Amino acid sequence: MRSLRTKLVLIMILLILALMTVIGSFLINGVGNFYIGQFYNQMTQTFSPDFIRQLQGTAAAGPRRMKELLMAQSDLGVDIAVRNVYILDSSGTVLDGSNQTAAVSMTPNLLTALNGAVGENSSITTSYMDLAVPIAGEDETYIVYVLDGKATVNALTSDVLRIILQSLVMGLVICMVLSFLLAQILITPIRALTAGTRQVAAGDFTQKVEVSSRDEIGDLTRNFNYMSRVLQDTLGEAENERNKLSTLFLHMTDGVVAFDTGGALIHHNPAAVQMLGRNLDGACQFDDIFSAVTELPFVLSLRPTEFVEAEQLAGERSLELFMAPFSSGGTRGGAIVVIHDVTEQRKSEQARREFVANVSHELRTPLTNVKSYAETIAETTEDGDRLPPELEQQFLGVIISEADRMTRIVQDLLTLSKFDYGKMEMNISRFSFAATVRNVCEAEAIDAKNHSHTLTVDVPDELPEVNGDKERIEQVLMNVISNAIKYTPDGGHITVRAGVRDQFVWASVEDDGIGIPEKDLPQLFERFYRVDKARSRESGGTGLGLSIAREIMSQHKGDILLDSVYGQGTTVTVTLPTADGKE
Repeated sequence: MRSLRTKLVLIMILLILALMTVIGSFLINGVGNFYIGQFYNQMTQTFSPDFIRQLQGTAAAGPRRMKELLMAQSDLGVDIAVRNVYILDSSGTVLDGSNQTAAVSMTPNLLTALNGAVGENSSITTSYMDLAVPIAGEDETYIVYVLDGKATVNALTSDVLRIILQSLVMGLVICMVLSFLLAQILITPIRALTAGTRQVAAGDFTQKVEVSSRDEIGDLTRNFNYMSRVLQDTLGEAENERNKLSTLFLHMTDGVVAFDTGGALIHHNPAAVQMLGRNLDGACQFDDIFSAVTELPFVLSLRPTEFVEAEQLAGERSLELFMAPFSSGGTRGGAIVVIHDVTEQRKSEQARREFVANVSHELRTPLTNVKSYAETIAETTEDGDRLPPELEQQFLGVIISEADRMTRIVQDLLTLSKFDYGKMEMNISRFSFAATVRNVCEAEAIDAKNHSHTLTVDVPDELPEVNGDKERIEQVLMNVISNAIKYTPDGGHITVRAGVRDQFVWASVEDDGIGIPEKDLPQLFERFYRVDKARSRESGGTGLGLSIAREIMSQHKGDILLDSVYGQGTTVTVTLPTADGKE
C-alpha cells in the first residue's frame, strides 16, 4: 500500500469495479422492471371491462366455466409451468386452476382483491408477479388470481450478469496493464525526487536532484533544489532564534500561556503550571482557566498595542494577569497571557496596612487617656480649683500607667523590628533549662497567689542543659505563664511540666482557664492579635508577647506550640534543642 504503483493499480481497479457495478445494477434493475411492466400491461389489456363482464356472466356457471374462458385467452400467457391462473372463492380457497395446486400463498395483491379491489402491485425484489381481480357473480364473488414465477426474468437477468462479469474481467486485465505502464512513467522521476528529499531531511542540503523531464514533475524538481538552498539558510537562522526563545521561555519566572482563536491551549511554560496550580494539557480551554476574569473574544478584539490587566486567585496565590492578542501569518493567531505571582507583594501590603492600623489603634487609646486626664488637671488648675489630692494622684497614676503602656508597645515593636532585620543580639551561653523553668515559676508564684490559683511545678532535676540567651528564654516562659494566670478565672489550676524528648527539652504550661476559640488559633501568633481584647488591655498586654516569643524560639531553632479547647483550658509547649544535640 506504500507503493505509488500499487495505489494507481488499486485506484483503476476500484474505478472499473465501481463503474461495472453501477452499470450492472442499472441493467439488472432495468430488465426486471421492464418485464414487470410488460406483465401488468398485458394483464391490463386482457382484463378489459368487456372481458370482466364476460367473466361475471359465466360466474353463475361455476369456476370450471370461468377457468375455460380464461385459458382460451392467448394474451393471458398461461403455460402451466411458469404462469398459472386460479379461481378462488371469497375466503381465498382455490376452487379451480390451470394446474393441480390446491392452495396459494396469501399475497398483498390477493388480500387487496379479498377486500373488493384489484390487486396489481409488485416489486423487483419479490420472486413472483401476480394479479388478483375480484369477479362479482349473482350469488357469489370469485377472485381470478394470475401467478407468474418470473422464470423468464430470472433467466435473462442471469445472462446479463454473466455478460457483465465477463466484461469486468477483461476490463480489469486491461486496466492493470495500463496502470502499471502509467505508474512506471510517473514513478521514475518521483523516486529520484524522493531520494533527494531524504537527503534534505537528513540535513544534507548539498545534493542536487537531477531529473530530465520537462513536465510538472521537472518543474517540481527544480523548485525543490531551490527550496533546499533557501531552507538551509532559513533553518540555520530559525534554529538560533528558537534556541534563544526556548531558553528564555523555559526559565522565565513569570508564567506564559498561549491560546488559539478557538480558546484551545497551544503553549505554556513550567512557571505557569506552578502558579496556576493545575495540570495544563491539550484539553484545557481559555474559559476553563480565565473565564472569571474576561472573555477570549474581548482579548482578541484588542489592538496590538492594547492589553488587559487583571488579577485572579489560584488557591492561595494572588496572580497578576496581562492578556494581549498576537498575530500569525498576518491574521489573528490567538491570545497570550503573562502571569506574575504577586502573592508575597499582596501579603506584604496587607501586613503593612494591618500593622499601621494596629499600631495606630494601640497608641490611640493610651494617648486619648493621657490627653483626657491631663486636660482635666490643667482645666482645674486654670480655674483656681485644685482636684482633691487623692483624685489628682489617681489621674497622674493613670497618665503614668498609659505612658508605661506606650513605652512597652514601642519597646516590643523595636524588639520585633530587630528580629525582622536580623539585628537582635543574643547573649548565647550554656545554662540549666530545669533551673530556668523553676526560677520563672517562682517569679510568677506571687501573681498566681494573688489570683488564688494553684500553681503546680513538675520539673525533674536531670534535664539536659541548653545553649541560648537565658534572658530571652525566661522572657518566653514568663509570657506563657503570665498569660495562663491572666486568662484563668480566680481559683484555677496551672501546671508547669518539663521533660526531654529525643534531642529536645520541653516545658508545657497547662491551665483550666477560659480557653481559646478554634477560629482564633491560626492567628494567635500574629502581631497585635488578641482573643479577649478588653481583658488584655486591662491587664496591660500589648498583643505582641506571643509574636516575640515565637521569634525568640525561632532564633533558638526551637518551637512554641499551643493547644486549646474553648471553655476548658489551654496548653502551651515550648521546645528547645539540647546543648549536646544542637547543630
